[in-house]
Amino acid sequence: MEKVLIVGAGAQGGPCASILSREKEISEIVLGDIDLELAKKVKEKIKSDKITAIKLNAANTDDVTKAAKGADAIINLTLTKYDINIMEAALRSGAHYVDTSFGEPSAKDIYSRDNILLQIIENRPLTLDKEYKDAGLTALLGCGYSPGEVNVLTRHTCDKLEQVDEIRIRMGGRSLTPPKDVVRAWSSTWSPFRTLWGYAIEPTIFEDGQYKKYPIFACPEEYHFPEPTGPILLTYHQHQEPITLPHFIGKGIKYCDFKYPVDIYAGAFVKMGFGSPDAIDVKGTKIVPRDVLLKLVRPPVNNFFAEDETTVARTADRVHFVVIEVKGVQSGEKVEYKIVRARASGFTAEERLDVYRKFGATNIGVALPAIIGAEMCVQGIADRGTISSECLDPKIFLKMAADIGCPIRFSEILTKEVSF
Repeated sequence: MEKVLIVGAGAQGGPCASILSREKEISEIVLGDIDLELAKKVKEKIKSDKITAIKLNAANTDDVTKAAKGADAIINLTLTKYDINIMEAALRSGAHYVDTSFGEPSAKDIYSRDNILLQIIENRPLTLDKEYKDAGLTALLGCGYSPGEVNVLTRHTCDKLEQVDEIRIRMGGRSLTPPKDVVRAWSSTWSPFRTLWGYAIEPTIFEDGQYKKYPIFACPEEYHFPEPTGPILLTYHQHQEPITLPHFIGKGIKYCDFKYPVDIYAGAFVKMGFGSPDAIDVKGTKIVPRDVLLKLVRPPVNNFFAEDETTVARTADRVHFVVIEVKGVQSGEKVEYKIVRARASGFTAEERLDVYRKFGATNIGVALPAIIGAEMCVQGIADRGTISSECLDPKIFLKMAADIGCPIRFSEILTKEVSF
């Protein structure tokens, strides 16, 4: 892989460009964003002549096609509503396509319009799948952290089994510092729109071999994560994994879900209607509740620009885990595997400093899997057509992560009945 187009210079675009700029095989990085000054600011922080910052409108397929001329891959790190535009541009330019989230309309129901998740649910051909196959290219969907690395680790476990019965994915984290204020404003650590949307939409899970939609905040469960996280209240949450994993892994999966921490603030806003994209009448004026809330929410801090060796060497203020539980049959026996993975926020100060010195950023949990996925596409070791991240060979993926200098460490626990 020599030339890469990155679409989006935000919280992950910066780390992505920083990582790629340190790769010897990469000779050119085009960093495009609708906000040219933001792209320039990223380039200035990285200080690499490999990077060209351009103004790029992701909504304009022609502009993206032009920017991708000669690129081996396009890494899409902008809003999901532009995914199809960028997929078409990649196909036109002869580049492989990688994104970190997909299949999400702005509406509150993934069934309300045609998208890739709905195509999977209804077992229909996937968008541009045939066209990408005919061109000898890959459109790799959801290759960030979750979906992405989580899917790869799930596939790693499923590959050990002849039959897979159930997959459960649990995420949870906790701040290690007490809040300064008794009452605080609602905020999000990433896109406030995407956070609010995730809590407003009815989640789909795979149950009894079929996709089933549940009410928001359904099936609450207090799940005990490793310390210092401990017990966290989780509920079903709309995510790609329960839709894509049964489809692409198969092996007789009968159940697959995804549970995520309850955000009391976001939940209250959603219950009050602030997640709605529909206008309401307020004293004769049409107002969209969601627009009002998002106008008032403070945008998340882009830590990429604030990081230096002093800031990253401080003690971690948050710990976060993902736990993947897989039940199935191995060598004729019923077994259960549990994968426990601490996210980057759980690194020690020494580990974070080491990551920063290697990559120029510590918030690499989304960008790094996308880069590995792009490299696998370019090298021809990813299936052609429109695929999801669990279609990648986990052994190769994990080795490439280690080779690039950031091994994916996790614990793997096997449980099975033993009798004499």
